[in-house]
Amino acid sequence: MGSKKRDSSAVAEVDGRIDGAVEVEGREDNRGESVSVLSSSVKPMERRKKRKQLDKEKHMASSEKREVQHVRVMDEGRKAEAPQVSLGSLMSNVIQTQLHMSVFTDLASADSLRRQAAAKTLVMELEGAQNEYEKRGAGEAGLLLEAEKNDGLNNCARSLVYAIRRLIRGVSSSRECARQGFALGLTLLVSKFPCIKLDSLLKLITDLLEVSSSMKGQEVRDCLLGRLFAYGAIARSGRMTHEWVSDERTPYVKEFTSLLISLSTKKRYLREPAVAVVLEMVEKLPVEALLSQVLEAPGMHEWFQEAVNIGNPDALLLALKMRQKISKDNEAFSKLLPYPFSSEKFFAKNHLTSLVPCFKESTFCQPRVHGIWPVLIDILLPTMGIQDEDAVISMATSKKHKKSRKCNSVEEIVKNLRSFSEIVIEGSLLMSSHDRKHLAFDVLLLFLPRLPASCVQIALSHKLVHGLMDILSTKDTWLYKAAHHFLMEIVNWVRNDDDRLVAVIFALQKHSGGRFDTITQTKTVRDLLGSFNTEKGCMLFVQNLVDMFLDEGNEVDEPSDQSQTTDENSEMGLVEDKDSASAMGSHDILNSWVIDSLIHVLKNMKLNQEAEFRVQKQIMKFLAVQGLFSASLGTEVTSFELQEKFRWPKAATSSAFRQMCIEQLQLLLSNAQKGEGPSSNAVEPTDLGSYFMRFLSTLCNIPSVSFYRNLSNEDDKAFKKLLATETRLALEERNMGPGIVANKLHALRYLLIQLVLQLLLRPGEFHEAASELVICCNKAFPCPDPLGFSEDDDDSSDDEPKMMDVLVDTMLSLLPQSSAPMRTAIEQVFKYFCGLITNAGLLRMLRVIKKDLKPARHQAISSDDDENEDDADVLDIDETGDADEVGAIGVGESDEEVDDSDAGAGNESGNESDEEIHEGSDDSDGGMDDDAMFRMDSYLAQMCRERKNQGGSESAHSQLVLFKLRVLSLLEIFLHENPGMF
Repeated sequence: MGSKKRDSSAVAEVDGRIDGAVEVEGREDNRGESVSVLSSSVKPMERRKKRKQLDKEKHMASSEKREVQHVRVMDEGRKAEAPQVSLGSLMSNVIQTQLHMSVFTDLASADSLRRQAAAKTLVMELEGAQNEYEKRGAGEAGLLLEAEKNDGLNNCARSLVYAIRRLIRGVSSSRECARQGFALGLTLLVSKFPCIKLDSLLKLITDLLEVSSSMKGQEVRDCLLGRLFAYGAIARSGRMTHEWVSDERTPYVKEFTSLLISLSTKKRYLREPAVAVVLEMVEKLPVEALLSQVLEAPGMHEWFQEAVNIGNPDALLLALKMRQKISKDNEAFSKLLPYPFSSEKFFAKNHLTSLVPCFKESTFCQPRVHGIWPVLIDILLPTMGIQDEDAVISMATSKKHKKSRKCNSVEEIVKNLRSFSEIVIEGSLLMSSHDRKHLAFDVLLLFLPRLPASCVQIALSHKLVHGLMDILSTKDTWLYKAAHHFLMEIVNWVRNDDDRLVAVIFALQKHSGGRFDTITQTKTVRDLLGSFNTEKGCMLFVQNLVDMFLDEGNEVDEPSDQSQTTDENSEMGLVEDKDSASAMGSHDILNSWVIDSLIHVLKNMKLNQEAEFRVQKQIMKFLAVQGLFSASLGTEVTSFELQEKFRWPKAATSSAFRQMCIEQLQLLLSNAQKGEGPSSNAVEPTDLGSYFMRFLSTLCNIPSVSFYRNLSNEDDKAFKKLLATETRLALEERNMGPGIVANKLHALRYLLIQLVLQLLLRPGEFHEAASELVICCNKAFPCPDPLGFSEDDDDSSDDEPKMMDVLVDTMLSLLPQSSAPMRTAIEQVFKYFCGLITNAGLLRMLRVIKKDLKPARHQAISSDDDENEDDADVLDIDETGDADEVGAIGVGESDEEVDDSDAGAGNESGNESDEEIHEGSDDSDGGMDDDAMFRMDSYLAQMCRERKNQGGSESAHSQLVLFKLRVLSLLEIFLHENPGMF
């Protein structure tokens, strides 16, 4: 009997351990030892070890219980003593329910499929047990497993009661995925078994997961999270909706809402998930229940009222969601939402300013973005009104009132977005902590899928771009990865969308003063420029560049004091671009980028010939108008012949920008010549050179338009000759089929065009070469009357040089100072005319290769022969002009020194005085008076001049080497075209 009493007490002890709450401080184990798990004197690691040990003991106790139950039932079958009969009946009842304890283990598994299967199995087993319980009647169900606990679940089978209690305790466990699995099981039970009363269930949750004063740290967290998951299971089960439909005066909805609001105030990390549980219930309840039950729950009004003061984004989220479902204004939201509600009033600057504390506090859930932001974006950028703004406006033009309504809607969206960007993004997030800057990038990424191209410059504002540059300029900062990710998402967003691509490029460059790539040390803008693949995108980009250069809509936002500080910080560490930026200014740098980008956009463009020609025409017109011409009356001129309006900036264009435009125009025409190919004359409409000359002639005939600089008589005469000759050659080329003659005409025409631009770019230097080239063209392709210029050619005789010799001399005279486009045109002409070259011309070119640059002081008084004199004349540009020009570019030297060096170069008397100074240079400077000191200063200045002259000679030598290489290129072309001559 003694052993039987011990066995009975062991069974009771095991049952008590299973049905008891989660192990807490002060609970005794089966050995009677008192264990204080969370004692303040125990270190955290020891506490974890003891907790694991207790978990093991609990599982061992469960196994012992099953074994004891099995043994005890077998013993009771052989014994018939009265006290043991009731216990045997109890064990028999447990066996009959067939509740497998392994399902609770599977509910905590990390495998979601395993958890779902375990929950379904649990429901099936309990459903059978409950059906049997209801058939047999509650009186025959046997003794209660936990008779001492009055939980109110009187209509439930004992195994169901046990499962409910076990699941409630399980949601407080932090082991693997126990909370998710046990909450899933509880959801299914509450939705499946109507016998589970909500009042009893809510009381059981509060009792089993009550936080006592003895709990600390992790225990408190587990209990609070357990209650949250248990409430979430009830909300997801849909029982609240069922209760309200059954009885509209049910108190359970109010009680449940009040419990959740109270729970959200206990810990900050509980606030967002508690509101998520409320929203889960709100989505299932009808509107009448929200007005009469949820909004009238105890503590709800006070919670909304203090949300703005403490910065509660979850209260704002709940207010917006409930107002959206109710579709009516309610005074409970008066502190958070405008009354009456409208999107225009909500995004008003004063109202957004009052909500700034809520927006700032939404960073606590990083790196995840708080749920309030997607809701705000839904209101700010509604899907129907923003997906295709252009389509909406075009469709609205059918009826006037529709158009007015749509336009107002678009204007309201733009206004709201601007207010949101200024107050929320710039005013509260970007100007705050690193976490909030990170949040600003995340919020803007949420905007992208709905953001229209017309609003890109609002989202990518001046302060945002400068903040982005600040972060990207230093790679070792905490925010670098976030900023880089944001930039890459922007790049991916603009792919395959020309409107977005253009808008993003201009936003980055406009707000950065054209230095985004330089400051951030990236190639973002350059790569974006290479992304244009359609004619529409290229034309849109070119038109925006033109508008930016003309200051139309390009008033750069004046940065506030804060943003100016940001801009100064962004330039810290810049060495390469800092001097140029301070010299030219951001506006000049931006205009320089505009001019350079016009040509860059054509490099990677893959269009057909006609589409490319149309893009080239627009670029050519802009460069020609801004680089060559100026208007005497205002800033706009209309050409009736071309049916176009030409505009100039309000401020006068500087000479530097005009020079850039002309150089880019030369490059554009050179690239067009390369792309056309030798047989391009067959398709006259795509001849950019011919179109340019006609365009140039048309503008010259407009009275109020003139060249930006006056041409001398010689230059003006040469210009007219070049223009007339090119027109005649173009006509002959058009009338002639493809062939070698057409190729010669085409090459000569482009050389004439390049010479026209060179003549306008550097007046006074090329009129002689232009006249000689015109003579060569007239001799190569004569006509009865050479366009009125025959009087210049009447001196022809049998003794005059041959046409090819003159052409070679002209090209050699152009090569030393020619630009790359000019050299390309010269090489093309030489390629088609080198078959006519004479021996004299070849010797002339070979003498250039053999020529050496002699020092000035050793130049011979007389030359060896006349031919050498001619060679010296050809190289005069390199020996004198280039040497003096390069010598004048001395770093750190004053203008007076430059003038002195130019005056003293090649002067023998100066050299003699130099020698005298050198002879006396060994004297000591000790005891020198003022006069001696001045003489010493003169000596030092003379030394500087000598070094500068030496540097000029070296530069002249390098220029001669380049000249020789260019001549060698011509000889290479000659050998390639005439392989059997040598």
